[in-house]
Amino acid sequence: MAYDLIVIGTGPGGYICAIRAAQLGLKVAVVEKRKTHGGTCLNVGCIPSKALLHASDKFAEAAHELAAFGVITGKPKLDLAALMKHKDGTVAANVNGVGFLLKKHKIDAFFGLGTISAPGEIDVKANDGSTQRLETKNIVIATGSDGVQLPGIEIDEESIVSSTGALSLEKVPQKLVIVGAGIIGLELGSVWGRLGAEVTVVEYLERILPGFDGEVGNQFRRMLEKQGFGFHLGHKVTRIDKTKSGLQVSVEPSGGGEATGLAADVVLVAVGRRPFIEGLGLDAVGVALDRGRVVIDDRFATNVAGIYAIGDVVRGPMLAHKAEDEGIAVAEILAGQHGHVNYEAIASVVYTMPEIASVGATEEELQAKSVAYRTGKFPFTANGRARAMRRTEGFVKILADASSDRVLGVHIIGAGAGELIAEACVLIEFGGSAEDLARTCHAHPTLSEALREAALAVDKRAIHI
Repeated sequence: MAYDLIVIGTGPGGYICAIRAAQLGLKVAVVEKRKTHGGTCLNVGCIPSKALLHASDKFAEAAHELAAFGVITGKPKLDLAALMKHKDGTVAANVNGVGFLLKKHKIDAFFGLGTISAPGEIDVKANDGSTQRLETKNIVIATGSDGVQLPGIEIDEESIVSSTGALSLEKVPQKLVIVGAGIIGLELGSVWGRLGAEVTVVEYLERILPGFDGEVGNQFRRMLEKQGFGFHLGHKVTRIDKTKSGLQVSVEPSGGGEATGLAADVVLVAVGRRPFIEGLGLDAVGVALDRGRVVIDDRFATNVAGIYAIGDVVRGPMLAHKAEDEGIAVAEILAGQHGHVNYEAIASVVYTMPEIASVGATEEELQAKSVAYRTGKFPFTANGRARAMRRTEGFVKILADASSDRVLGVHIIGAGAGELIAEACVLIEFGGSAEDLARTCHAHPTLSEALREAALAVDKRAIHI
């Protein structure tokens, strides 16, 4: 049976691409190597980690915060099995939902490893070893990414774990060492730190959250230290030894120097992700790669006619919602429309407490490009709703072009930042100015008023500071 489009991978980019293409009248199939749809994000990434983050935040709230509201509960007890059941139930609901949506849109699903044998041909090798060949006019590669491993360190998903293993620990470790101070490491460190682990983070760079606004990163590090995190910045892990009493982690300065040792029950390796392209047969069909990523043009096309790619396997940030937008765009292009992604309006979020959310340029990026800009900043300590919630940590910062006032970047650290950033995304999508936001009435009392105040502060006329 010939298809108009076959999508390899049913993560957020892949399944949404398939659904949008089916909506536009194309005959679509998907190929998925897992037993369930949803890719890393829904199975062992975004969704389960957010379930654990929310649950562990409730535990920490009961332990440390409810008494201030007059709610006296006593010391909470952790039922880790129930917490994991919540996580697993959340994952199941989401992946089953994707399967339902694919069937609803009459999209054929094939389970197995998909290999491109030629342009327009995909061989699917099922778990039982059988292989079938599918024919299609177009192929979209949406196979996502996998965790980067450290040389010489073997991940066993028991004591030395990737993010996958860190989602399913059988008990709370007494001492957790995290290698890498990016989003994944800090989120999972927050989960287990709230539940009682002593968390130490080793980061090669001299700062946490590389790529985020520097001021936000520095303030967040201080917040995490207050929560009990320890940091070894500007350091690298050179080896991990298993002993009778646990793990011994050797740590050295990034630029060289004397090694020190850290004791741990569990080590989480979270040093980044790499495109997953193994087994796709890209070399055989001549698809061009650049440092492991599939090379595409502005229409998501590779150098081989009829083969496209989106998401983590191509350039740009490895974010589920970025892949989703690209999936919609390429589906519309294949249907003869004008799909497009505005990469300036794609937010990044860290789902800790407080949350961090960012969209557009950072101050460091604007300074590197010699762009003249103005800054407006407003602290949550001056926001009425934040005070009522006892969530006054953090601030909103808006960066606007010095001459046109067009908003170039928005950075939020505070409760609900992941939701608040959507307003900034809309503003940037429509090329809005700080004045546009400052003139927009916001409901009172809400956390979103902090965005308006930050916009007013760009013109040095904030009301509540």
